Amino acid sequence: MNGMRMLFIAAAVSALLALTASAAGRFRVDLESGAAFSGYNDIRIPGKGGTLFSLSRQLQSDPVPFVRIRTEYRLGQRHMVSLLAAPLRVKARGRLDCDLRYLNDTFSSGTDLSALYRFDSYRATYRWEALQREKITLGLGFTAKIRDASISLEGGGRKAEKKNTGFVPIVNFHLTWHPGLKWKAIFEGDALAAPQGRAEDVFCGLSRQITDRLWLKAGYRILEGGADNDEVYTFSLFHYAVIGASIKL
Repeated sequence: MNGMRMLFIAAAVSALLALTASAAGRFRVDLESGAAFSGYNDIRIPGKGGTLFSLSRQLQSDPVPFVRIRTEYRLGQRHMVSLLAAPLRVKARGRLDCDLRYLNDTFSSGTDLSALYRFDSYRATYRWEALQREKITLGLGFTAKIRDASISLEGGGRKAEKKNTGFVPIVNFHLTWHPGLKWKAIFEGDALAAPQGRAEDVFCGLSRQITDRLWLKAGYRILEGGADNDEVYTFSLFHYAVIGASIKL
């Protein structure tokens, strides 16, 4: 999948749903942008026999811009469904002071390397708001996530790429606190850990109401997870500086 293409598709679906929504105020579009910073990004492919290396410590990874779009539709007072498109591309460059075995290729020590880490996430979520109070809302639900990822490495006339597409079930949660004065604090995300690996995508920030239909927000997002098996060993952490808008249609 192409990340930008999926963003355009998500935007088109948002517009279509908005036009066909049967009740005003049930449909919402949430947009996020900003910069993503690499924390650790450790890779060994194959998981058994490959060379462990880091795209963030041994190679140089610069901050990258990102865009995420989520569409949300309320089915009733306590129930909602949403769709999310969240592509991510991180490039890295540098040299290793040892031979690197990656997939079926070996990159010699001192070779100029360029890498592309791609992690595109597409999710469908159902959430039930178990607690609704004047100042606090708590929701719990389930997210079906499609992970479309790849890690490519190029240098010395060689290129190797590992692709992975799969389904991941995740627990969804959402907590908001309304202290008043048109402000609210948000703590929300998707997270799950299992013996096969883990995944966390969590946002914490503040939102300010501008009009009856527009909220602006800013905050911090953490994206972390990975897997450890015979095929791959990959664990990564990304920090997001987030600005965004939530529009009720």
